[in-house]
Amino acid sequence: MATTLSDIPKAFIKGIAHSRIALLGAMIVTFIAPFLIGAILYDLILHIENPYVAGAIYMILGPGFIGGLVLILLGLFFSKGQEDVKLFTLAYFRDKLADETGYEKIRKLVFLGVFLTGVNLFIVSLLAYSGYHYMESNAFCGEVCHVPMTPEYTAYQNSSHSRVHCVECHIGSGASWFVKSKISGVRQLYAVVADTFDRPIETPVHGLRPARDTCEQCHRPEKFLGDKLVIKDKFLPDEKNTHVKTVLLMKIGSAGDQAAKSHGIHWHVAPENEIIYKAADWQRTIIPEVSQRTEMGKLVTYRSPEADEQLAAATHLQERAMDCMDCHNRPSHVFLPADKAIDGMLLTRDIPNDLPFIKQQAMEIVTGKEFATQDEARTAIANGLTEFYKKNYAAIYANDRAKVDQAIAGVQTAYQQNVFPEMGVQWETYSSNIGHANGLGCFRCHNEEHEAPSGEVISMDCDTCHTILAEDEENPEILHTLLGE
Repeated sequence: MATTLSDIPKAFIKGIAHSRIALLGAMIVTFIAPFLIGAILYDLILHIENPYVAGAIYMILGPGFIGGLVLILLGLFFSKGQEDVKLFTLAYFRDKLADETGYEKIRKLVFLGVFLTGVNLFIVSLLAYSGYHYMESNAFCGEVCHVPMTPEYTAYQNSSHSRVHCVECHIGSGASWFVKSKISGVRQLYAVVADTFDRPIETPVHGLRPARDTCEQCHRPEKFLGDKLVIKDKFLPDEKNTHVKTVLLMKIGSAGDQAAKSHGIHWHVAPENEIIYKAADWQRTIIPEVSQRTEMGKLVTYRSPEADEQLAAATHLQERAMDCMDCHNRPSHVFLPADKAIDGMLLTRDIPNDLPFIKQQAMEIVTGKEFATQDEARTAIANGLTEFYKKNYAAIYANDRAKVDQAIAGVQTAYQQNVFPEMGVQWETYSSNIGHANGLGCFRCHNEEHEAPSGEVISMDCDTCHTILAEDEENPEILHTLLGE
């Protein structure tokens, strides 16, 4: 019996109708296709801002469309529908190719098959391209998993790296790390769905790519030459909120290049001074053993007095070559301690620094107790400051209420940017290893307790990394000399 071009779609339709699996797939594809194509084109041209809408497109509609196609194929060729699509068997193609008169029919059949395949490949390609960029976006990383990522995403948005995409640090370039990140993402997604994720999220993240592949693509330690003047501002908890400053000359030094031999702070990451250490805990705060491999290949090992006991009792024993992240452990996710958070707001005048005792009162409220939620903290801050100024500075409260309201808003912001009770993040839950003001930092190794067999110890001399030019002075004379203030 002759087969016409019209027989081909009829056979498909009949085959789909006779297979429940294929019929279900066809219904899914027919329903999803117009929404999916329209949404992808809209996202490509105008961009979809809402991460949840984009997530619905690329994580629900997209897989649904592909799943529908798979069901159609299964139903047509492996279920009842195959009886109706015998036109597409190898025997049919062989017979038509052997018959010269059947060539025209087979050509039409192939053309239709290629056309339909091309349409589906086009849709799937659009989906893959747009879906890839969506899953690499900051919104996907920081907003989709709303509860667990709120603290990190908030800190990231307030950091100096807020214009650097999350994936540039957490994944970097290359296919292998992209695949690793997505495999890890499946585990993290399950933890979110099952509500088994850690509160707070444990740091450091041990699965990060080496910093030399990410950080050092922009920051090159061997080019950090010379010293750096650092001025740290602080407000005292007195009536005038006295503004004092600490002035440091930081010996940034160099990790070594053609111009300068490795020295100063960045000596630690010089290629000729490879530092390898053993940490006895997940946070890498307990370091029983430090080894230095010199340029000549000599290995010098420094051990703490309790090294054997600490290594034996280690909960997460790990050996690691030191890199940027061992000191700059929170480059994009900085959570400030309470005093620094309030000082920052006073410095920018988001909290009026001429409001009597505002530093003292703010600190008493935000550190006096741990609040269960941010809303509870907001209410306590508002009530506490209102009551204090209404009772003790009635004239200011009556005549300059706007200043009190501004102070309340500033203290609330400082709290909301650094404390997230729902995720178990309180003041100083996360410490920074830069320096030693907020955690052990440098003193994990530089404590004059780690000793080599020769008797040499790792120094904790302050002048190794910085020179203190002024400390908590109201008007440091050195700044008049250096800056003409």
